Amino acid sequence: MYDVIVVGARCAGSPLAMLLARQGHRVLVLDRSTFPSDTISTHYIHQAGLSRLQAWGLLDRVIASGVPPIRELNFSYTGIDIVGFADPIDGIDAVYCPRRTVLDAILVDAAREAGAEVIEGFTVTDVLFADDRVVGVKARENDGPEREFHASFVVGADGRNSVVADKVGAEIYRSVPAACFVYYSYFEGLDWGMHHNTSFAEQQIGTWPTNDGRNLLAVMRKNDRFRDFRRDVEGSFQEVYDQVAPQLGEQLRDSGARTENFRPMRYPDNYYRTSHGPGWALVGDAGYHKDPFTGWGITDAFKYGELLAEQLHLGLSGQRSTDDAVAEYAKLRDVQSNGTFELTCTLSELSLTPYYDSVFRAAAQSPKYSAQFLGLIAGGVHGDEFFSTANLEALYEEVGFPQDKRLLTQS
Repeated sequence: MYDVIVVGARCAGSPLAMLLARQGHRVLVLDRSTFPSDTISTHYIHQAGLSRLQAWGLLDRVIASGVPPIRELNFSYTGIDIVGFADPIDGIDAVYCPRRTVLDAILVDAAREAGAEVIEGFTVTDVLFADDRVVGVKARENDGPEREFHASFVVGADGRNSVVADKVGAEIYRSVPAACFVYYSYFEGLDWGMHHNTSFAEQQIGTWPTNDGRNLLAVMRKNDRFRDFRRDVEGSFQEVYDQVAPQLGEQLRDSGARTENFRPMRYPDNYYRTSHGPGWALVGDAGYHKDPFTGWGITDAFKYGELLAEQLHLGLSGQRSTDDAVAEYAKLRDVQSNGTFELTCTLSELSLTPYYDSVFRAAAQSPKYSAQFLGLIAGGVHGDEFFSTANLEALYEEVGFPQDKRLLTQS
């Protein structure tokens, strides 16, 4: 009998299991994958996410993998250029984009070292109920017989197609349609650093260095262009670079050597899903998913995995009702993630509203406010602070922004 069973061992599940096990709870983690293994991902970890890794004693392991630091960010959005870097967060003055073969293996190892039992290659097929309360799961290895595992609490950290969410009937209560698709792959022969460029033609490129001397290169286009794009993926990929950033497109053609197959990302709508109930909870993309445009998936998995661990510990240690504690987790997650969710949904449309165009265009003219914007993206500046009326009025005044263009609120 376990205290907690965690279904899914990647960026939300393993940190949750590790933190609970470090506090003496008996934790089982089940994942259908074996590690190291790859998964579709942006790779990007914001400073706020790296801060969690540092607090858990794992950041040095990520850095030791050889993933290069990024200390300059180049954002270009429909003619607005913001270049620089956010102020340090907890002393962290860089961001990193590790391969998931590297990052997830580190997280799984840390969960085991903390005392959690991790079983790889086990697929959860169902959840067990007793008097309408979840009390465990059924799982099998490959085509083997189903086994039952029992626990006081079950957490689904098994992604947007969560088996746990499906079996408990967790409903989506907030949804914003997905706007785009992504294709990406890995290239040698390029030394570009981090670029995030969106053109007026509603298409975007992203580049960032990762492990083994390779750069991840990505393109994003609106969903209605997917069919045409996939008819000639390589040609379409090159075309987007040529159109969005011609200089990079030329270098890609002349010097870039693709090392792996292209990978498509056709993700579901942005959503919040009911994430708690009697004996169960959801974390990571299982409970809350947004467009990969802002690269906040991994960081949010860390942040809210830690929050759920804190609340579950209160319940498991008898300090309050476990179900009440987990309900508080879901409430806090919704409140704390709302700004990121709304900004991500807006930016992923690949065209700015007049309000965001006004704010970002003004911020690009000020080193101080450019750093604030990058701090917002990094997780060190709260949206309520950056977008406050007083802050925007001071920004517009500093850069002498035209009076008729000064928008202080969303229409």
